[in-house]
Amino acid sequence: MRILLTADPELPVPPVTYGGIERIVAELAVGLRDRGHAVGLVAHPDSTAHADAFFPWAGTASQSVRDTFRNCRVLARAVRMFRPDVLHSFSRLMYMLPLLPRRLPKVMSYQRNPSLRTTGWARRIAGRTLRFTGCSEFICRLGCRAGGTWEAIPNFVDLAKYTFRPQVPADAPLVFLSRVEPIKGAHLAITVARRAGRRLVIAGNRATDGPNGAYWREQIAPQLGRDGVEYVGAVNDAQKNELLGRAAALLVPIRWDEPFGIVFAEALACGTPVISCPRGALPEIVRDGREGFLAETEDELVGAVGKLPAIDRAACRARVEEAFSAEVVVGRYQQLYSEMTRPAMPRPTHPGPTPIGHRIADMTTEPVSPPAGGGR
Repeated sequence: MRILLTADPELPVPPVTYGGIERIVAELAVGLRDRGHAVGLVAHPDSTAHADAFFPWAGTASQSVRDTFRNCRVLARAVRMFRPDVLHSFSRLMYMLPLLPRRLPKVMSYQRNPSLRTTGWARRIAGRTLRFTGCSEFICRLGCRAGGTWEAIPNFVDLAKYTFRPQVPADAPLVFLSRVEPIKGAHLAITVARRAGRRLVIAGNRATDGPNGAYWREQIAPQLGRDGVEYVGAVNDAQKNELLGRAAALLVPIRWDEPFGIVFAEALACGTPVISCPRGALPEIVRDGREGFLAETEDELVGAVGKLPAIDRAACRARVEEAFSAEVVVGRYQQLYSEMTRPAMPRPTHPGPTPIGHRIADMTTEPVSPPAGGGR
């Protein structure tokens, strides 16, 4: 099968440090190629992901109208050259606008709250040639209000990149690893760690201007270097593995409805429990009392730190192996592609029940030939 993947144009695939969905797209490409599929990629010009063909976006600003039109042309050209069996977009739905009426099977994957207006008109234009996925049941419940066929396929981690640590020292620190923004709860993590008498390591990107820059300067920076609270900056994959693996817990007390949060699965892959809040997709990732704790209040979060010895780190790793590994999730995407490209069943020549198991019957594509140009 020939699969053309797209990622948002702002960051390369894979990213150097921050960039969860770009990492997902890179690893999905690897997993699909390992299963014998040909993969094309449309992404930021500096992308280095392994693919059979690469098409760089012309514009690198998703919110720019001019770049949107430029990227529509890039994607249409990539489809002409690569001739995919399936187009799978992790980027802006608008880039697919010229392709929506075509019979080419298309998947639109959402890692954020979907626009009901946008998904609604896209569904009406594309009909059954367009399927939607969300990175969680939480996202799918939001998207379903616009109609269409939705399936929750979670984000995943490459288990080979995360070392399972069956135990850590009694004085192991808590770790906050995320963007340092109010919605991620870095300020609350500091308060909780201090009240629990534990060291806290903060890692992740921070803003230098705007409201998030002010948040850093006023609420986070003054707390550093006191009571065991330290900031180590943005981290790459190797540093992330080391940081999460030696932590007593990942403490990210979110203040918003998290669509998924790959870092939570990354922590569990190291055997590290998660302490967070029961918002968004968190209850789908962390089962309270089994792989960590989901608490509403500051007092409950402090109490969760004291209950960490009750969590089996091996159970945390097993959770990812069963539900959020690349092997499991790439298989789910492969199954979706197969359903969408399955040949239509002939209509029965006599009255009788409609055959089941062929939900999409008008999405076959013409035979494809190798792409006109090479790629990487």
